[in-house]
Amino acid sequence: MSKRSIKITMSAVLAAAALTATAPANAMSAKAPLTDVRIATHFNLSAGQMPENITLLPDGTADVTFAASRQVAQIDPRGTTRILATLPAPADGGVNTPVLGFALATGIVRTSDGTVYVLYATGTADLTGLWRLRPGQAPQRIAALPANGLPNGLALDAHGKRLYITDSVLGTVWTVPVTGGTPTAWSAAPALARAGFLGANGAKVHGGALWVTNLDRGTLLRIPIRSGNRAGAPQVKASGLAGIDDFAFTGRGDEILAALNGPNTVVRIKSDGTGTTVLDATDGLQNPTSIALRGNDVYVLSAAYTTAADPNLLRARLSDHR
Repeated sequence: MSKRSIKITMSAVLAAAALTATAPANAMSAKAPLTDVRIATHFNLSAGQMPENITLLPDGTADVTFAASRQVAQIDPRGTTRILATLPAPADGGVNTPVLGFALATGIVRTSDGTVYVLYATGTADLTGLWRLRPGQAPQRIAALPANGLPNGLALDAHGKRLYITDSVLGTVWTVPVTGGTPTAWSAAPALARAGFLGANGAKVHGGALWVTNLDRGTLLRIPIRSGNRAGAPQVKASGLAGIDDFAFTGRGDEILAALNGPNTVVRIKSDGTGTTVLDATDGLQNPTSIALRGNDVYVLSAAYTTAADPNLLRARLSDHR
């Protein structure tokens, strides 16, 4: 799929998300800057290096997915990019991938033994699903997911040795052991459903719950993880977040930093649901997709889906000031 086609498709998605998300009870306040904000790495747009999701190694190295090139890459602390793997292309080129029309690598997590897990959406039954990358080995699909869905967000429960997968088209959260196997539909609550384009999106396990964003509805949800790995009823923790993609907890209770893709901002959402814009286009954002933190070090990926200018990795420091 051409860059122009991707831009047109994503523009429609993000514009619709901006229209369907409800306005926040209290609007985002004036920009509260992070410190030491800088672009650490520029990616190659013409090669399809549109960074979609991120996971961090202990030394600050970042593993990321490049959506359009179907790749997993590693960016070292000096900003050097190395391709770890390229997922196999579907026979039809990915034109039947739901909503988007191109095959894409999405969510990524990493376990302490160095194993990397990646989601892949192709619109085909033979490739769509959860893939595993072990050092020195070729990528291997370890769990098949519905070809008519769009697996997007991936969250790791390290204690329970389970993975949770959001499907942005089917409005479902799947769960599967880290060893792979047949996924189980964990939740299909109405709050996960899309409102025209993409629904359930980013995902993180935190405080005995799975936290999920809904891009179309502009919401941040908390879904309790009950005994026996049963899903509780989703609770809306924040709303009015038009175009919300992925997010990361800051280590300050339930506070998060969230990437708002269409509005081209990063917002800091406190535990009470109120928010402040902390980054915007003037800082170099180009449709931010995901965020990771290591202590107070902040990593923000921008895919340039609609700006079509400069996909990048931005780094900053999170102030302790609230």
